Amino acid sequence: QVQLVESGGDLVQAGGSLRLSCAASRSLFSIDLMGWYRQAPGKQRELVATITSGGRINYQDFVKGRFTISRDVARNTVYLQINSLKPEDTAVYYCYAAHIGHAYWGQGTQVTVSS
Repeated sequence: QVQLVESGGDLVQAGGSLRLSCAASRSLFSIDLMGWYRQAPGKQRELVATITSGGRINYQDFVKGRFTISRDVARNTVYLQINSLKPEDTAVYYCYAAHIGHAYWGQGTQVTVSS
C-alpha cells in the first residue's frame, strides 16, 4: 500500500507561485508512477504531470511551462511547482500513485487563485 499526504495549497493572487508537496509512505523508487491531478469546481479530474520511478517526467499540454514536477527521493516526496498562477488554476490538487497495479490518492489540497 501507499499513503499519500499533500500540503501546500493556499489562497494566492494571480501571478503568484505555489509549491505543492506530496509525501509518500514508501520509497519513490518502489512506486511505479506518481503524479498530480486537479479538479476544478464542476469539472472532471484532470491529469497535470507524472514522474516515474526512474525519474521520467511527462506534462499535459495545458501546463505550458508554468508547472514543474520534481521529487526528493530522500524525503519520499514529490513536488509540483506552479508559477504565474491564473484564476483558472483554482482547483483541488490531488497526488496520485500507481503501485503494483493499484491506484492510490491523497486527500487533496486546495489551491485558490484570486484575480
